[in-house]
Amino acid sequence: MKPTLQPGCKTEFAYRVPATKTVPHLFPEAHDFQLMPTVFATGFMIGLMEWTCLHVIAPHLDEGEGSLGVHVDVSHLAATVPGQTVTVEAVLTKVDGRHLTFDVKAHDGLDAISSGTHERMIVDWEKFEARVNDKAKRARLDPISRKAL
Repeated sequence: MKPTLQPGCKTEFAYRVPATKTVPHLFPEAHDFQLMPTVFATGFMIGLMEWTCLHVIAPHLDEGEGSLGVHVDVSHLAATVPGQTVTVEAVLTKVDGRHLTFDVKAHDGLDAISSGTHERMIVDWEKFEARVNDKAKRARLDPISRKAL
């Protein structure tokens, strides 16, 4: 990670909400979600906030680095309908080694829809992928005998 990644780095990102980012589309196999209103889903809103933070970080990463979301603490205060544009602002407030903290907020042009914090960890993709691949192998083992299923 480059030394240019410092508190105060920020960006704003605007996204027009399509119908495919509404509650019924969050988990199509979940019948309860199918009964809910067609409004911007909290899960997709959080993803949009993470995406905005990625825009802040990207110019400051070294080759082979990326980041992972490790904590989210945000509100969801108002419904947003498809066709509205959500604008997210992300401000880096703290850099503690590879651990980053952001203040995030979002509005849809009519209402403030969210505010809170998001934390990310800078990682070496090659090392992370090796750990994930190892976990995938271990997940295929019987939890008691540790033998392949």
